Amino acid sequence: MSLPYCWPDPDRDYANGAFILGGAAYPDRWSRKAAAFRSDLGPRARLDLPYGPAPRQRLDLFLPETPPKGLLVFVHGGYWHLFSKDEWSHLAAGPLARGYAVAMPGYTLAPEARIATMTQEIAQACRTAAAIVPGPLVVTGHSAGGHLSARMGCADIAAPVTRVVPISPLAELGPLMATEMNETLAIDAAEAASESPARLSLRPGTLAHVWVGAAERPAFLWQARTLSEEWACPWTADPGKHHFDVINALEDPDSTLCAAVLNGLV
Repeated sequence: MSLPYCWPDPDRDYANGAFILGGAAYPDRWSRKAAAFRSDLGPRARLDLPYGPAPRQRLDLFLPETPPKGLLVFVHGGYWHLFSKDEWSHLAAGPLARGYAVAMPGYTLAPEARIATMTQEIAQACRTAAAIVPGPLVVTGHSAGGHLSARMGCADIAAPVTRVVPISPLAELGPLMATEMNETLAIDAAEAASESPARLSLRPGTLAHVWVGAAERPAFLWQARTLSEEWACPWTADPGKHHFDVINALEDPDSTLCAAVLNGLV
């Protein structure tokens, strides 16, 4: 395992917006782009499909113009207690243009749910979406969604996943126990052990590639590299990209990120 990351000020280490120029404007921008994307897609956007009984156990399914070549599931971030599936719809544009269906699930947020519960919800969302769209399944996600997408590649999760591409993932939960947000998340030592992908085995036969912005906070670079080393899989530090814009390339079907995400599909 890589050397431990030393976190003298964990809240500062995991603060993103404060270190990104104009960071506070990003959430509104995401919401506007996502709403416009859903509107433009029309009937090819199947919204709020249930995968369970809870209010947030819903997924949006976006379909390409031709029969899908496979399925991509994107899991949103927000440190497990912020945002919803509705802010990220536009990130389906690149995979859709390449002929793949995209599912974006919601999940129950903290403090209502523990991270372990969120993991099981995303696994069920993957199984539900895979029953609708045949073919290989790739799971990606950003930040806390990067954690949940990485969990879909772990050997203890029953989901028909071909490949996982965690983007800026939180792969080792131990450092987060020292942050103020843990008053909401309630991560304890047992959950850090059972829910940290970097402490778990990659499922045999499942491929993985870890992605992170090269201009992200050092803690996120450490998280990404730690997961890639533990899983012996490739990792990419995307030049010039920070935590908020590293996902933008999913809108572009010709981007290197789209190529990396879809590399495991036919």
